[in-house]
Amino acid sequence: MHTITKKSIKKAWAGAIATPATEFPHSKLPIISGKIPDGLRGTLYRNGPARLERGGIHIGHWFDGDGAILAVNFTDEVATGVYRYVQTFGYQDEAAAGKLLYGNYGMNAPGPIWNQWQKPLKNAANTSVLALPDKLLALWEGGKPHALDLQTLETLGEDDLGGLTKGLNYSAHCKRDRQTGEIFNFGISPGRNATLNIYKSDSTGRIIQQAAYELDGIPFLHDFVLAGQYIVFFLPPVRLSIFALLIGINNYSDSLEWKPKLGTQILVIDRETLSVVSRGETEAWFQWHFANGYVDASGSVIVDIARYEDFQTNQYLKEVATGETHTPAKSTLGRVHLHPQTAKVTSIQQLLNQHCEFPNVPQQNVGQASRYTYMSTFRSETDISQELVNAIACFDHKTETLTEADFGENRYPSEPIHAQDTQNPEKGWVLTVVYDGNSHSSEVWIFDSDRLDAEPVCKLGLPSVIPHGFHGTWNPAK
Repeated sequence: MHTITKKSIKKAWAGAIATPATEFPHSKLPIISGKIPDGLRGTLYRNGPARLERGGIHIGHWFDGDGAILAVNFTDEVATGVYRYVQTFGYQDEAAAGKLLYGNYGMNAPGPIWNQWQKPLKNAANTSVLALPDKLLALWEGGKPHALDLQTLETLGEDDLGGLTKGLNYSAHCKRDRQTGEIFNFGISPGRNATLNIYKSDSTGRIIQQAAYELDGIPFLHDFVLAGQYIVFFLPPVRLSIFALLIGINNYSDSLEWKPKLGTQILVIDRETLSVVSRGETEAWFQWHFANGYVDASGSVIVDIARYEDFQTNQYLKEVATGETHTPAKSTLGRVHLHPQTAKVTSIQQLLNQHCEFPNVPQQNVGQASRYTYMSTFRSETDISQELVNAIACFDHKTETLTEADFGENRYPSEPIHAQDTQNPEKGWVLTVVYDGNSHSSEVWIFDSDRLDAEPVCKLGLPSVIPHGFHGTWNPAK
């Protein structure tokens, strides 16, 4: 008697991460359709985990993949691209050895338990990017940023930004005020109770002011929000079980525990002094990302957030690295109203009922009211437990309407990035890197920011497949 085993069929998105990404040198990009807009001048940078195995061994979590940067530069003549791995020490060591050597977010170092304490965690440099006047920073929240050449993407080495002393980390989600040029960020230093380090930098990235505050236990914090004169942290009820991590039972990711009874803790900081304005607590949720924040006419802080009911999203993202997911994890766009002087939440609204991730606003609106929020989402009828985000959308807060771009079957766009038109500041473009699972290729699609539901104004071909990534930025031409 023969047993028939049902074969698992992977979704098309898995093709983009099935093998390590291939770098390509500075290359002219062919126009597949349309025309590059005359007012689109500058560079799109994107970061993401591009190598998920080495020596036939797979990494433990999507967050553990080695970072690689894509740069797409638009000039008056042409669009060009370059794609390179960030040459971290860990990447170079493992490339030389031909095998994995280091532990990371979702994996312990190979070998006996004590081996993991002989090596630091590998800085994957894979989460986001910050374009400064003289360098590009590849960001990863568990260490220092890596500086790269803005044009060639050559890795210049770790950068302390003039203030990151030993033990200080620099997170992946800095906030830049386009009006003042100031850049804000944070880092978590572990300990029995973790320390929240807050940084203010000038427009060159140099840290000019710091503050440090003790937290309750070791919470998991990925992002924060700039809202007018305030910096606001929402600490979800996820805590690190340090014992399980120290004795080697679990890696960092598996040592994170969901404790909803703790609620979500709130910390409001004055952006000028970096001093605490208020602390508070509200109901339990989890978030990776905030869309934006601002202060309304009544003095309330308004925060838009991609909100999960629990921490199942971490399991889903772990499964992504295997090329097959089965854990549902839905996030919706919500709005929190907060009294800054007391940190009291006065209301929480759900703005959208469909999935929302990687929410963002035009760069000039960070920290201020923005009519539009851009996001990644799913096409209708998508089984979100088995797929990766496969559409992008724009929510108009004035009309409370959502406009979606449908990419068709088996196409997967990256986080949408808004680019202001250089000739008309009232106009903008939305850029996304698309993996086409039908042809196993990657392209750059450019939309009119007011017409996401129309055909892209331009599509560009890329020399090799760009794996699904996390965050990017638009650096306008000077």
